Parts: sequence; structure tokens; C-alpha cells
Amino acid sequence: MDAIRVIIVDDEELARSIIREYLAGHPEIQVVAECSNGFEAVKAATDLKPNLLFLDVQMPKLNGFEVLELIETDVAVIFITAYEQYAVKAFEVHAVDYLLKPFSRERFDEALTRAREKLARKEFVPRLEVLKAARPAAETIERVLVRDGSRVFVIPTEKIDYIGAQDDYVSIRSEGRSHLKKQRLSDLQSLLDPKKFVRIHRSTILNVDRLARLELYAKDSRMAILKDGTQLQVSRSGYDALKELL
Repeated sequence: MDAIRVIIVDDEELARSIIREYLAGHPEIQVVAECSNGFEAVKAATDLKPNLLFLDVQMPKLNGFEVLELIETDVAVIFITAYEQYAVKAFEVHAVDYLLKPFSRERFDEALTRAREKLARKEFVPRLEVLKAARPAAETIERVLVRDGSRVFVIPTEKIDYIGAQDDYVSIRSEGRSHLKKQRLSDLQSLLDPKKFVRIHRSTILNVDRLARLELYAKDSRMAILKDGTQLQVSRSGYDALKELL
């Protein structure tokens, strides 16, 4: 098989050096980048198109799951984790390779062999399924991550005005700017705090803190007027949901 292009992602230099040492005995491996944080990893994966990631789960700024969400590409992944047992369970359910720190050379070689086999069969990580399974039940997100090229925008949910559906994307309106993210509206809604975000239309989610007033638009149809003057159509079911929340 052709050379396997690898990126090593871990915020601990010692951990990166151990992985690099273990890879030295495998001439088919080409380490194209080492990253000490998630932002570097997203940029490197976008620019360098690796075949395989060694990806630490616990990192500051962006964790390993957030990196996987943002790269939006088919890649083999070997996760590295120290203690998040719920994450390990998610890996096992979806047959994803992982290394539990501290790991031996033998265990490392075993994971690498599995990754080679998956690459040969073009089997890649079921990203969305792993991300969903690794998130504790009933946990809502406090920020939304959006990639624009190799840049990453971190949007606190409290700063979101509303979210609209655009084909396979969502448009997130925040602080006078719109951000496109490849995600279904229903999937994003399931991650947001239901006490603050409500589906007012089949194509719109509203942050109720931004609502100034409701106006009758037509028979059985209303318009949500936001504090900045934005007008959003409210469906009948959306109005019922909004009344219940307010």
C-alpha cells in the first residue's frame, strides 16, 4: 500500500514523542504534522489531507471530538484517551480504535494494524455516530463550532440570535454575522438547551432571549420580531411551542 500520511495530535509533548518513537519502526508511515492543540489539528488536516490521525480526546480549546466534527472528511482515526470511560464505550460500540494511556508498544502496533486494514478497505470513522454516543445523555452544548476553510469560529450559544436551514447546511446568525455549518437543523436542535431555543418554523430555530414581540401576520400566522428588528415567520406549531416556553 502507498505511504500512510499521519498527523499526531496531543497537547502533551511527551505523548507525541512516544507516538513518533513507536511509528519510527514502520517505514510506510509518513508523519506530515504534529499538533499540540485542536485548532492546529483542524488546519493541518484541512491543508495536508492525512490518511490517519492519532487524536487525543482531552485537549484545551478544542477537544478531540470537536476536531473530528470540524475536519468533515473521511479519515482513519486512532483516539487517545486517559480516563473518559463514556468515550471509550462509544469507541467500542462503533468499533473505533483507541489507545488508553499509558499504552504499550504492543498495544500501539495492534491499533496501527487495525487502522491499516481499515484504510485498505476504505472504512472510516462513523463521525456523527461516535460524536453522538460520546456525549453524555441530556448534556446540551454551550458553543457551536464552525469551520470556514482552515479557520474555526467558536460561537457561544448565548450569542446566537437564530438558526435557519439551508439545504444540507444551517445558517447561524450571531452578532450581525451569518455562519454556514454543514449539519441538519434537527441534529443541531437536539444539542441546544430546549429552555432557550425553540423551533418556531420548520426551517428556523429562535433564541427566545432575542424575541422582542410577536405580531399577527395573517390568519393563523405570526411574525417574531427580534430586538434588532429582524422578522422571522412563526408557524402554527412554532407558535404553540413558543407559548409553552414563554
